[in-house]
Amino acid sequence: MSDHAQPHPAATTHPRATYRIQFQAGFTLDDAVAIVPYLARLGVSHLYASPLLPAAPGSTHGYDITAHDAINPALGGEPALRRLVAALRAEGMGLLLDIVPNHMGVDGPHNAWWQDVLAKGTDSAYARFFDIDWNSDDPTLKGRMLAPFLGRPYGEALAEGELRLVKEGPTGLAVAYFDNRFPIAPRDAESILEDRDGLAEHDTKSLTGAARLHALLERQNYRLAWWRTATDEINWRRFFDVTGLAGLRAEEPEVFDATHELILRLYAEGLIDGVRIDHVDGLADPGGYCRKLRRRMESAGHRRPAGAPSGPPYILIEKILAPGERLETRWQTDGTTGYDFMDQVSAVLHDTAGEAPLSALWRETSGSEADFHAEEFQARKQILRDSLAAELDGCARALHHLARGHLRSRDFSFNAIRRVLAQLLVHFPVYRVYVRHGTPTAQDAAVLRQAAEAARASLKPTDHAALSHLLYWLAEEPVRERPPGESRRALLVARTRFQQLSSPTAAKSVEDTAFYRYGRLLSRNEVGSNPGHFAMPPETFHALMAARATEWPHALLATATHDHKRGEDVRMRLAVLSEIPDDWAAALRGFLAESRALVQDLPDGPAPTPGDAVMLLQMVVASWPLGLPVTDRAGIGAWVERLSGWLQKAMREAKRRSGWAMPDEAYEQATAGFLRGVLDVAAHPALATGLQGFAARIALPGALKSLAQTTLRLTCPGVPDVYQGTEFWDESLVDPDNRRPVDYAARRAALARNAEPAGLLADWASGTVKQALIHRLLLARAEAPALFTAGHYTPLPLEGAQAGAMLAFLRQEAGEALLVAVPRLSVPLLGRGETLSVPDSVWGDTRLVLPPALSGRSWRCLLTGASVPAGDALPLAGHPLPLRVLRAAG
Repeated sequence: MSDHAQPHPAATTHPRATYRIQFQAGFTLDDAVAIVPYLARLGVSHLYASPLLPAAPGSTHGYDITAHDAINPALGGEPALRRLVAALRAEGMGLLLDIVPNHMGVDGPHNAWWQDVLAKGTDSAYARFFDIDWNSDDPTLKGRMLAPFLGRPYGEALAEGELRLVKEGPTGLAVAYFDNRFPIAPRDAESILEDRDGLAEHDTKSLTGAARLHALLERQNYRLAWWRTATDEINWRRFFDVTGLAGLRAEEPEVFDATHELILRLYAEGLIDGVRIDHVDGLADPGGYCRKLRRRMESAGHRRPAGAPSGPPYILIEKILAPGERLETRWQTDGTTGYDFMDQVSAVLHDTAGEAPLSALWRETSGSEADFHAEEFQARKQILRDSLAAELDGCARALHHLARGHLRSRDFSFNAIRRVLAQLLVHFPVYRVYVRHGTPTAQDAAVLRQAAEAARASLKPTDHAALSHLLYWLAEEPVRERPPGESRRALLVARTRFQQLSSPTAAKSVEDTAFYRYGRLLSRNEVGSNPGHFAMPPETFHALMAARATEWPHALLATATHDHKRGEDVRMRLAVLSEIPDDWAAALRGFLAESRALVQDLPDGPAPTPGDAVMLLQMVVASWPLGLPVTDRAGIGAWVERLSGWLQKAMREAKRRSGWAMPDEAYEQATAGFLRGVLDVAAHPALATGLQGFAARIALPGALKSLAQTTLRLTCPGVPDVYQGTEFWDESLVDPDNRRPVDYAARRAALARNAEPAGLLADWASGTVKQALIHRLLLARAEAPALFTAGHYTPLPLEGAQAGAMLAFLRQEAGEALLVAVPRLSVPLLGRGETLSVPDSVWGDTRLVLPPALSGRSWRCLLTGASVPAGDALPLAGHPLPLRVLRAAG
């Protein structure tokens, strides 16, 4: 397809491939118009957009939505959206939109609904939109809400004159606190504004003015408080522990209608073709929500214009699936956004033989005997204590309220219920269960039973009876009587509170804490993964892909996202260490010894700690920019600045020697100095050049693993997604580094050359070989979409010298066949070579064994166009590329 392709309608709402773009003020909807021809030529069918609704000023991600009735003016507004859609339709492409039904941004005066609630309290039309407990047991919050947005204790802020009245806000009068605004209730605002001296009388420059302002604030529908108060006293649901994001009650019909009116109109007008639902586990009833959304979108679909893509709405959910957890088909979604696939494809590209030596190396170098499970357990206890204590209390109160309503349970104290609840949460094996009315599903029952058994072993026998009652209330096992003396509504509230607490407990403990404490091999510390699961044998991967083809053929296949901890190709370089654990062990011991002088002795211990040093050195060798010499001071400096951002986040997320709440500047500065020191070639030449050498050692086999990962993403059952810019090598770090600007001019120029992947192997470091591979496979998907998306999946056996290093399978659909073979291990194939080509002498007698039904068919290579003669086996030698993607001819 050329950049001047003639307009034509897209074929279907269901994508065959997507391209994710993170919109922000620096890359608007009109900026995206300019790259649509490139995306079409690359071969994607749908642009996959980050949230486009109004967000907090300066937002670089869009998840802090402040309104639901417009397209963000900072991105160009609805006129720009229409221009983008027109450009997409002209290229036969569609649009998938990320939506955020679970929460809104409330940090600042930009959310009109939140401002109205602050001004009017329970009288606000939006008082029930947000998940606020207006009946708090705290007398200072009865009928009020906590507003923990002050940077210091309330009394200090008042005394220092940081709070002042201004003629702004929905009632005409508000308390200003730097950039934030807290509206004054209508009656108070009217009284003060009518008084000529009203503002002056509340000026904190005088003691009487400060007293009057305090008295005024005590009458408001909110209680201003220090931000740290939120952990213990907040009486409204947040997104995780982020006080700037307030939970919405999407389960309420009026809230659903108000938050989805625009989305449904955009779908009805053919401007979007599907949605990606952010953090579905934050909703009170994810299944009910998804079913309702599908019904409403299908109804709106009857009004879609004739030229819009046809088919049912495409609905994806962001959902973390634990190992063995299955997504509910009754939710009526098309699948997840691909974290599960990202985990699986990464795991199968790790060498299982590396687990034991790398585990021993981590224990030796970090000084920690804790495995990941132990780290997660400790992190869960810490998160419930230090971040989600108020939410834990709220859930315990709801359960205590149930207990008080029945003779058999009324003697269970609040503290006993809280103890038991905490133990359930620290042992919970998944994000959440989904029990509403009635009995749980078999999967939910098994999860609750597993958590209860683990909790029982941790609790004193005196708490076992309370545990049994909690399990009954949370699961309503049919062998027991109906819930005690309380309405079904009260039971539903308790269950919802528990389910909306277990998911942030898991997310904050695992992804945002334990991932930064346990560093055996950081490639496995990724969103959707469990670092305790080191690798996956091929047979397990094959079974999962076969099930995917049957159950979720339209689910997304992702290997990079806006939430990833490190870029997809950084992960593959780290995965190489699983193949050479002894070499890495020797190198790491040397790096640690040579850098010992850079470690500072602080009063509370070394900086960095041994574990932090090991994780940092992993990141250095894995993210070293290709082609960057250690002597390039400017280049090294720019890279160190990026690494320093990752390092600060890693230290604070770990919550050991530093943290977001109370950063330890001395530790952070000393550890940042360690990073600069190890890369200072002038001061430490042997260390810096040694790190560069090892980075080069893993770069080439890492690139081969990356090509394997890319091929699997584009050929396994499902819909592949390309995250912005990752069609070249992805050397990004954790957000916001993974949202840096993309050089589309370079990518457009590379694609225009239309080079074959084999011809780019010598120039592998440029990343163009990865783009060429993506391009060829996307074009192949366009030629046979059903074969790639839903074709049956069958493992393919290999024989010969390198059979153990390869992974192969067949896809078959309606007489068509696709054969895929990729390297699972790269070091045995490349050794210490300098190119991505695998010599025939290395392949030896390695061959793919075809089933009898296909032995007589000839094949065409989708990457070179060459014909492959028929036979009962296909040798891997004699081919210019280190992988195979063949389609049966005829």
